[in-house]
Amino acid sequence: MDEAPRPTVRLSYPGEIAAALPHLIGFHPHESVVLVALGGPSGRRVGLTVRGDLPGRSAAPAVVGVLARSVATDDPAGVIVAVVSEAPDDLEPLPGQPAGEAVAGLPHRDVVHDAVVALAGLGIPVRDTILVRRGRWWSYDCPHPCCAPDAGAPLPGGTTELAAAAVAGGVVVERDRAALAARIARIDGPALAAMEELTWRVGDRHARAARGDREAEAARSWELVLRAVQRCRPGAAAATPPADRELAPVLWALADLRVRDRALGLALGDDAPAAEALWTECTRRAPAPLDAAPATLLAVSAWLRGDGAMANVALERALDSRPTYTLAQLLARGLAACLPPADLRAMITAAIADVDEDRVAG
Repeated sequence: MDEAPRPTVRLSYPGEIAAALPHLIGFHPHESVVLVALGGPSGRRVGLTVRGDLPGRSAAPAVVGVLARSVATDDPAGVIVAVVSEAPDDLEPLPGQPAGEAVAGLPHRDVVHDAVVALAGLGIPVRDTILVRRGRWWSYDCPHPCCAPDAGAPLPGGTTELAAAAVAGGVVVERDRAALAARIARIDGPALAAMEELTWRVGDRHARAARGDREAEAARSWELVLRAVQRCRPGAAAATPPADRELAPVLWALADLRVRDRALGLALGDDAPAAEALWTECTRRAPAPLDAAPATLLAVSAWLRGDGAMANVALERALDSRPTYTLAQLLARGLAACLPPADLRAMITAAIADVDEDRVAG
């Protein structure tokens, strides 16, 4: 269960960063402020990327302050501050000219200023500040005609190194954040009604079996999960998603915290893609609150492969279904604090060891 090697990506100039933002975030940002950490021996290695909605003027210092503290957890050598917006140019008064005389300037300079101040307060240098708008990019600090408000440079085209690395890592770039949520949106109508009826019927059988022999039922539940994961392996003989009758027992299996905690380990091995496919189907089709466990497991899988956006969306789904779900609460705090995937991997390994030790002791 060693960690698979992750590609190291270096970007040479801010235009590459601007073009790479969707792959760094997991979706195409709109009206956003993004901080991109740079580090490594060259100072060009892309690190942690954090995004927030563009704030109003009064909220800007607080919003960029949170983003700056988050990106600081990566101990960057420098940061790129990017604004993605379709806002028109600002009109700035000309010094020494009569009232009403103004010149066009790039929008959201106030947000950029607040971000630079917040990062400076943390001792983090800003490598560049850029605007991404209508398929072009500008540097806020560039004095040359190419960065005039009516100019800008086209975003680099073609398949970048980062785009290829994102695809290899399983990151799918969606058109926006709502599209990520739609990927795991709950089914509705007759399909949901049929799944609910089946799930509660299976739940009655599961409860009776657990009352008879709790340990035996936990072992049987774990085997059900493993068979379902095998069913979802890429290239498996059955190419269609598992049927409702196969998923319903898995939902009740994951309701047992011992089984759920063992299932965390599936994100560490060769079956991680198959497990993520299973958690996705379970999240889509599970009646509330049984969707909280697979949504949390989905968040772990996404987080470990570097897809923080999908991890956030999945944790929001889990906590919307069960606001007091402890594991989802803990993971949400860790994700907000930018806990590195390697640290999460170590925590999962320790949790699995505890589960195995308890099982042997029992």
